[in-house]
Amino acid sequence: GIKWMSSLEAKFEDTKDKKPTAEKLERLRREKINRFRNKHRISIQGTDLPDPIATFDQLQKEYQVHPKIMENVHAAGFQVPTPIQMQAIPVMLHGRELLASAPTGSGKTLAFCIPLLTHLKQPRNKGFRALIIAPTRELASQTHRELMKLAEGTGFRIHMIHKAAEAAKKFGSKSSKKF
Repeated sequence: GIKWMSSLEAKFEDTKDKKPTAEKLERLRREKINRFRNKHRISIQGTDLPDPIATFDQLQKEYQVHPKIMENVHAAGFQVPTPIQMQAIPVMLHGRELLASAPTGSGKTLAFCIPLLTHLKQPRNKGFRALIIAPTRELASQTHRELMKLAEGTGFRIHMIHKAAEAAKKFGSKSSKKF
C-alpha cells in the first residue's frame, strides 16, 4: 500500500529513525561534564583533560587505586570528593602537571597524596622515592599526618625531615650521598 503523509510528518519520521552520531554523543557527554564542573564551581584550563570524578569509588574502578588506600580514605570519614579532589586527582593520575588553587580546608592534601601513592604503586627499599616540599613546618606536619593516615597498612614509610643534621643521624652518615 501507499503511505500518505505530509512533508512535516516525513521530516519527523526521518529524525526519529536516525541514530545519534559519535560526534553528537561526544558533544552531549562534554555538555554533561561541563554542567557537572559548573555545578561544583570547577574551573579548568588545558587540552585533552580527564573527566572529573563524582565519587571516591570511581578511583578504584577507573584508576586501580590500591584498595587499602581507598579503605583508608573511607575510614578517615571522606564520603564524597571535594571539587578540588574531583578534578585534580584524575589530572594527576593521568600523569599531567597541575597548578591548583582552592581555599584552606578544601582537601588539597588528599588531592595530591592519593595520586602520589598510586604512582609509587608499592613500597620498595630504594630510599626516598617522593618528596613533598612545604613552605612551613606547620603545613609539613599536617601533610605528614594526612599521608600517614592515607598510607596506613600499605607498607610505605613516610618521613618528615625538617633539619638536615637530624636527617643525617636518622638515615645514616651516607644518607646525603645515597638520597
